[in-house]
Amino acid sequence: MSWMAKLYETYEAGTALDLPDTEKPMPINHTLQNAHIKIVIDSNGIFKRAETLEKTQIVLPATEKSAGRSSGEAPHPLADKIQYIAKDYAHYNGTKKPYFEGYKKQLGDWCDSPFATSAAYAVYSYIQQGCVVHDLIEAQILYVDEKDHLLQKWPFEVNENNPIPPIFKILPKEKGKIEVGSALVCWAVEDRENLSSNTWTDPEVQQSWIKFNSTNAGNKGLCFASGEEQPLAVNHPAKLRHTGDKAKLISANDTSGFTFRGRLITGAQSVGIGQEITQKAHNALSWLIARQGYRNGDQVYIAWAVSGKKIPKPLMDPWAELNKEITIQKEIAQPTSQDKDHSVDVGEFFAHQFNKYLAGYRVELEATEQIIVMGLDSATPGRMGIIYYRELFASEFLDRLQSWHNEFAWPQRHIKEYPNPKNNKKMVRKTVWPVSSPVPRNIADAAYGDILKSNKTLAKNILERILPCIVDGSPFPEDILLAAVRRASNRNNCEKWEWERNLGIACALFKGFYLRHRVKQKRRNYTMALEEESNSRDYLYGRLLAIAEKIEEIALNVAGEKRPTNAARLMQRFADRPFSTWRNIELSLQPSIQRLQGQRAGFLTNRKKEMDQILALFSSDDFTSDKPLSGEFLLGFHCQIQYWRNLDTIKNDNKEGV
Repeated sequence: MSWMAKLYETYEAGTALDLPDTEKPMPINHTLQNAHIKIVIDSNGIFKRAETLEKTQIVLPATEKSAGRSSGEAPHPLADKIQYIAKDYAHYNGTKKPYFEGYKKQLGDWCDSPFATSAAYAVYSYIQQGCVVHDLIEAQILYVDEKDHLLQKWPFEVNENNPIPPIFKILPKEKGKIEVGSALVCWAVEDRENLSSNTWTDPEVQQSWIKFNSTNAGNKGLCFASGEEQPLAVNHPAKLRHTGDKAKLISANDTSGFTFRGRLITGAQSVGIGQEITQKAHNALSWLIARQGYRNGDQVYIAWAVSGKKIPKPLMDPWAELNKEITIQKEIAQPTSQDKDHSVDVGEFFAHQFNKYLAGYRVELEATEQIIVMGLDSATPGRMGIIYYRELFASEFLDRLQSWHNEFAWPQRHIKEYPNPKNNKKMVRKTVWPVSSPVPRNIADAAYGDILKSNKTLAKNILERILPCIVDGSPFPEDILLAAVRRASNRNNCEKWEWERNLGIACALFKGFYLRHRVKQKRRNYTMALEEESNSRDYLYGRLLAIAEKIEEIALNVAGEKRPTNAARLMQRFADRPFSTWRNIELSLQPSIQRLQGQRAGFLTNRKKEMDQILALFSSDDFTSDKPLSGEFLLGFHCQIQYWRNLDTIKNDNKEGV
């Protein structure tokens, strides 16, 4: 129960933060719901008006049972559905089972207690009149047919002059029909002193209910989280990821499914958690998910400091985060100095900037401050599990993040937008290659592509396996690396922008994988600059492929042709059988070489010199071997392309007088 205790501590710290009440963790004995109708009454319980609410979430008082209800009768004490609050619901032929008496009794008990407020009295006075549905019909919120039956479907033609009433749009439909009994009603009580008092935001109402509900606490027992004797929870909260989420982390009330029968008699014997502890812990969890959760379908990951202080997100996009605070795009994509050397390893610049970014958190966080990283997922609609849980010191957590983002850094394809200097109304889009680590969601896509769309489980599993590499410093899974390398080598099955993104990701993973290789003898530190002296067979073959593509690409551009180069078409085959495929690529270059001799002789001479230098670095056995290439050939290929790209940037800067 360590996670429960940490969440409880987080709740206490969160409520003490200097935040608006709407941004603090939800108070205990309350739950989050979507409200559909707001009824305004005066302090004497007289109906004044009503309105429909669209996409409005409210925090409403709840009992332990009603907060986790999925079926059966369990009334909320104040705001609730029409089937609970309206005595005349059945009179208008409502199809859901009415639970008015139970709602009335619970609200009456609250009003009879010493903790009651004037707002609760006003609502109680109004609902006893038994005219809720009638008043809503008169206010044209609900509608009936000629038999005084509630309409479940708008029967008239909808057009500009006759729009559909809001209630038919905001309530969920089943087979094209709504059920009015499911509409949740919240209350506002107006009086001379307070002309607009929404009960769900009234601190007096909240504290009144909390005090009253605490007097109805359940049986005492040993709380597994606190180790103290206190009233134990029977039902634990749901709605952790959103208001419709019915999955629970703790559930021990399945007396008919033999979940704990045999050795145990009651659910409390299997797990005992105090009512206050579980509510505060679950409220803290839902608060954290809403504020900083990373969602992957039903899967959710959160990282937080128990103290409530801000921390960097482990699954963040570093390029996007850095651009919030520094001008890294300008430094990498738009140099401001004529003396800037684009051929150097710009990875040092990224590492420097990212370390500065983390330094801000190191100042705010104590080295021994507790950081929690947690992953949640639900196998069924009603059951949720913790799929990942780590407790770390702040210094350890920040060191792991720094290690991941530095070791897996590589030039990544991004689109930069900035105002057009000639027309400020239009934005200019430019492809840039800043150094950063790839985003985990993009890693999954780069490795498996369209398969993820039909296989949600695979998408979840990949993220579940990448997270330990970031938080625990674990070696990167080799099968994901090989899938990314294979897909980056196959250029024919994706758009150019997607392939360029996949290429940058595959290079980053290959570099990081060998920095963390389990076998020390196989560890290697690849630089992000072109290694012109490297005599590695795979690296050299990658450079050769880049030169072949560049020559043919320029020749096609000179001729005004638009088609893939032979190097691009044969890239996958080249990775599998480099020597035999190179002969085909080399022969196919002859028409391009002849075309460039007359129009781009200087360019062609430079490329031939580079090719000769690369061929001279091969050993004869390496060059003639047809053994498949490793992902290292992508590094050679990409570094060679980046080298030319940087040279072009310098030339453009010099022309513009930068």
